[in-house]
Amino acid sequence: MLTGSELLAKVKDLGDVSKTDLATACGYVSEKKDGSQRVNFTAFYEALLNAKGIDLGTGSAGVGKGGRKLSYIAKVQGNGNLLIGKAYTAMLDLQPGDEFDIKLGRKQIRLIPVGGSEEDE
Repeated sequence: MLTGSELLAKVKDLGDVSKTDLATACGYVSEKKDGSQRVNFTAFYEALLNAKGIDLGTGSAGVGKGGRKLSYIAKVQGNGNLLIGKAYTAMLDLQPGDEFDIKLGRKQIRLIPVGGSEEDE
């Protein structure tokens, strides 16, 4: 599996190919029990982001209380509240008292830190 500058160079060299071909050419495949291949897109995209200098905090990111994997799904509670959860706020290093502007779009909600801009994602 290619990483770092080698990964970026390979992606650039391959140009306009399918995502499956791109991940496969960079070595992000594994063999299933039945002998067929599985493309490891998650590992590929994480390596690509790391190569571009974006750290997702892969150590405990995506793992909540008790080591459970986070579902990245929120449900509206019976009282109408939408609860995000401590594991998610910890991943973003949010502190009690942090304030957000709420932007409502068509079937979406965006939270933008007060004083920030939408491009700061």
